[in-house]
Amino acid sequence: MKFEHLIEINDPLNPLIDELSHEQLWRGLVLRAESPKLFVPHLDDCQIEDRRELSFKRTLRYGELVIADRVLLEPMHRVRYEVAPQQDISASSLTMTIETPEPGTLWVRFEYDDGHDAATDQANAMYDEFRKSAYQASDIDTISVLRNLAEQGRLDSLLN
Repeated sequence: MKFEHLIEINDPLNPLIDELSHEQLWRGLVLRAESPKLFVPHLDDCQIEDRRELSFKRTLRYGELVIADRVLLEPMHRVRYEVAPQQDISASSLTMTIETPEPGTLWVRFEYDDGHDAATDQANAMYDEFRKSAYQASDIDTISVLRNLAEQGRLDSLLN
């Protein structure tokens, strides 16, 4: 399943939305990768290891399920999560890209790829519709958490 959608962050025509700066949005997306428990309530633990300048590995634990992934950072532009095949989990990825199609606008493009071929996608079509809906709801929640963190001033300081 390949799935993508956009979430508008800043809309100059909507005065009811508090604007986020490009920097705040970037810091928030990195924070989501480094501190996922702020964004995923059912996550039990996250350990970060092998930290480098533009990437790090994580081990995520959801009860008995343990998932290892790698996070790749393209500063101020893109955060990519890559899950290598492991146990009953196939290779997959999630990419979050900051887009500014017009001055004053700010969007995040969420792109999912579960690594399955077309035949598997067709067999899983009904199930994948539920997954798409869940992914979209989770991404909307992510932006809501980012807005709350920005209101608290937690996205204003420089990242270490």
